[in-house]
Amino acid sequence: MCLEIEKVIPAEKIKYDEPMNNHTTFGIGGPADVMAMPENLQEIRSLIQWAQSNDLPFMVIGGGSNLIVRDGGIRGLVIKLASNFDKTWIHDLQIRAQSGIKLSRLAELAADHGLAGLEFAEGIPGNLGGAVNMNAGAYDGEFSQVVSGATVLTVSGEILYLNSEELEFGYRSTRIQKTNDIIVEVNLQLRREDKAVIQQRMQEFSRRRWEKQPLEYPSAGSIFRRPAGRFVGPMIENLGLKGFRIGGAKISAKHAGFIINCGQATARDVLELIGIIKQRVMAEYGIELVTEPLVVGED
Repeated sequence: MCLEIEKVIPAEKIKYDEPMNNHTTFGIGGPADVMAMPENLQEIRSLIQWAQSNDLPFMVIGGGSNLIVRDGGIRGLVIKLASNFDKTWIHDLQIRAQSGIKLSRLAELAADHGLAGLEFAEGIPGNLGGAVNMNAGAYDGEFSQVVSGATVLTVSGEILYLNSEELEFGYRSTRIQKTNDIIVEVNLQLRREDKAVIQQRMQEFSRRRWEKQPLEYPSAGSIFRRPAGRFVGPMIENLGLKGFRIGGAKISAKHAGFIINCGQATARDVLELIGIIKQRVMAEYGIELVTEPLVVGED
């Protein structure tokens, strides 16, 4: 397998038996058989074709911020789109960006050019592709409000441009979650505003995050999707679970909607903790919580 994939992409862009705890914001996860870090669309397409022709499973990741990788790791190929795939182009009120760009960098870039609309993304961990895929948001903002369209690569190798309507944005969802297309570029439609005002808003959002969220610890962000009409954190807190710990995984004492890695946590620890929370919330409130991060890999 080593020699074959090196015919598709240069060897310096490939890692074997790569620990996934180095590629998730949770800091957990066993090894990926093969990880490739392409720098252009043709390399991505070639990698997918190679995996398909060898009957190997493959998955695409970005910043790993909404991801729980099980302790046994990931079989097959992991394609990582991050700093190797983060170019941007700015024209008037529009930014076109590759999907690997970090959200914090993108928000700062927009602010530097006096472009408003991405302030909510300041401080959200992860990269643009994953954020658009799940319609990430905060502080009354979300990507559906600023994305005018996206270029995607289908699993069959076709390149499509989908406008915002075709992306079918919903609460923490898009059509991409159903089709498994790969977002390669995103077009953002912003508005002109005074740079100082934009930066002040970003600083305020950042202050609120540090005040209310356990950003000093590795985590995957909010561990559950918000059920209609309720807030997850207070429900968990009312059950007396704030600070409850299994192994190195702990329900944050600062915000009960977060599970943090407070030292050598395993995916098994995290998933066991998630199971306990779900069971207790269902018993007390009759609400079935939905885990927000994607859980992948083998035990």
